[in-house]
Amino acid sequence: MNKHRVILLVINILGGAAVIGSYIFGINAQPGGADALWGGVPENVRLLYTISMLIAAVGYFLFLYYLLFKVDPDEARACGSFGYGVFHLIFAAILLPSALWMPLTNVYLANPATLTWVGVILVLATVGIASLSLAITLMKMKPVAALMPHRLAVAGAVYFTFHTLVLDAVIWPVLFLG
Repeated sequence: MNKHRVILLVINILGGAAVIGSYIFGINAQPGGADALWGGVPENVRLLYTISMLIAAVGYFLFLYYLLFKVDPDEARACGSFGYGVFHLIFAAILLPSALWMPLTNVYLANPATLTWVGVILVLATVGIASLSLAITLMKMKPVAALMPHRLAVAGAVYFTFHTLVLDAVIWPVLFLG
């Protein structure tokens, strides 16, 4: 396997483990459990979020599959001059802050402070902006490898961006505090 693919895979394995670990630890560390992490988000909206999370996860695996198995890292160019390595940075910018969200939210719940809340918002915004950069980079990638997988990767990235940028970074904070 190409070294760039290996690096991307390692970033996803380590980053994914960090995200899942932070969720397991975060839910168990929270006296109110997962319910506390929803804050003021209404019950009926929670179901929509849960469905959206599942769709976003499918989207994530679509674009990850495309990048790992359909794109030639030696030929790929994104947004003009960026090579495949740009995906290493983008995935790190998605996964690292994602692993920080729940611990920061738990800190905020334990001791509500403006600075902590700003940290929560910055983490969510970073993930959303990194997701948007991923979607744009996939759209502008040349050459396009395997047209249908590319379209599915772009669709997955666009939905993932909607979830992380709109639902998580904009709507959730308003509803959480509501």
